[in-house]
Amino acid sequence: MKKEVLIKFGQKVREERAKLGLSQEELAVRAGVHRTYIGMIERAEKNITLENIEKIAKALNISIANFFNS
Repeated sequence: MKKEVLIKFGQKVREERAKLGLSQEELAVRAGVHRTYIGMIERAEKNITLENIEKIAKALNISIANFFNS
């Protein structure tokens, strides 16, 4: 069973990426992570580290707190 926090985080990444019109690959390049990693995060298959949360937030031009605000 997937953890609710991972599901919510992945949904937020997908939502913010879509707002910018970025593909998963484009976001991965901006964040400096592997292209498959973004998909795994969005599908709640990875327990993301704080370092990678920061990378993705910067790539999406949002604050880290934005991921956790309802």
